[in-house]
Amino acid sequence: MAKLKITVNKAKCISSEDCISAAPGVFQLDGDGKSEVYNPTGGSDSAIIAAARVCPAKAITVVDEETGTQIFPTPKK
Repeated sequence: MAKLKITVNKAKCISSEDCISAAPGVFQLDGDGKSEVYNPTGGSDSAIIAAARVCPAKAITVVDEETGTQIFPTPKK
């Protein structure tokens, strides 16, 4: 299990709650109804990446903290 840095772009978040459905132990809605990471170790790496992938607004970024590699979204070359 990699150490992942998970960020949510609140300006892009449309409050669909798809990330919460995919990784309920990681994401929740904040007081403004936007997604936030409340427990970055609350789900498996695959669940966290799946949550980022299902976000309709593509508001979630996942980076491997050890290598600095952005896992999702895949960087454009």
